Amino acid sequence: MKISIERRPQDSNLMKYLSPLLAVLLTLIAGGVIFTLQGQDPWTGLYTFFILPISDSYGLSELGVKAAPILLCAMGLAVCFRANIWNIGAEGQLLMGALVGSWAALSWMDSEGIWVLPAVLMTGAIAGLLWALIPALLRNHFNTNEILTTIMLNYIALNLLLYAVHGPLKDPHGFNFPESALFTEAVTLPLLLEGTRLHIGLAFGLFAGVCIWVLMTKTFLGFQLKVIGLDVSAGHFAGFRERRLVYFSLLLCGALAGLAGISEVSGPIGQLVPSVSPGYGYAAIIVAFLGRLHPIGILLASLLMALVYMGGEMGQIDLGLPLAMGSLFQGMLLFFLLACDFLISYRFRVRTMSNQPPAHGRNVGVNC
Repeated sequence: MKISIERRPQDSNLMKYLSPLLAVLLTLIAGGVIFTLQGQDPWTGLYTFFILPISDSYGLSELGVKAAPILLCAMGLAVCFRANIWNIGAEGQLLMGALVGSWAALSWMDSEGIWVLPAVLMTGAIAGLLWALIPALLRNHFNTNEILTTIMLNYIALNLLLYAVHGPLKDPHGFNFPESALFTEAVTLPLLLEGTRLHIGLAFGLFAGVCIWVLMTKTFLGFQLKVIGLDVSAGHFAGFRERRLVYFSLLLCGALAGLAGISEVSGPIGQLVPSVSPGYGYAAIIVAFLGRLHPIGILLASLLMALVYMGGEMGQIDLGLPLAMGSLFQGMLLFFLLACDFLISYRFRVRTMSNQPPAHGRNVGVNC
């Protein structure tokens, strides 16, 4: 018997949608093995990670809290990736939205009126947009690689935030802790459910998903983004302006990520702190591909990724496992997703070897 790999005549639509499910299954199996190696019962470990965090209504509300910033970032990244623009900077754009939005919130805390909160949210979104403008300008006018520029800008944004909470935005009455003053009610997001931390930031993500779906499926602009992403030369031949599409994609993603950042600090956190994001912008990259760049898929993948974050915290509390277990599950999920995506364009072919030549002089084989 001989096993070989061959390219499919055309990509498998079935494997395109089965691949994320298979990646999740393999992640759970690998997670069970890791729990065993850690001296834990695998079923208990998986239950603690994926069932216990959402075993009550409060846990379900926390799932929405965790999913909200990931959902917003992933929606913007989906537009970039559709256009073949590899924006890895959603994390930095989120942090800049949180930083500049917090400055606005602290400046207007004593103000009254319904305009204050929208102005704070708009400030955060514009900050993320302007941060995304930097790699857009560098790509369009200096032909730089947006992967490198967006990654480096993430670290610049993080250090700017750390400088702010240790310096100009530090609460003078905060006992020297690196954090801003608590926001007032005027600049705090209203809750969706009383008695929980679930805020309207989740509604922002859902609304963004609807808008992205309309953009990509019902508008000529969405068609241009898809064409440029599939074949740049074909887009140029059709007269599509690539530079404009690059600007649009990156600025839209930056605005959504910035909105996610200011929603975090004006929502569940209530102040600017160094740990605004545990890596939501990076997790959104996995979510975008796990959801197949489709708004519904991204919504489901965002909930799964939020559950991984909650599971990591629950595993630390109940099982004494390191918090990094959550990051390990994220990494395994991405690894298995990339591995399973290989089967979209390729397949295994099993050939039986025999001493006698088969009929018609060809080998008899089985496709997998």
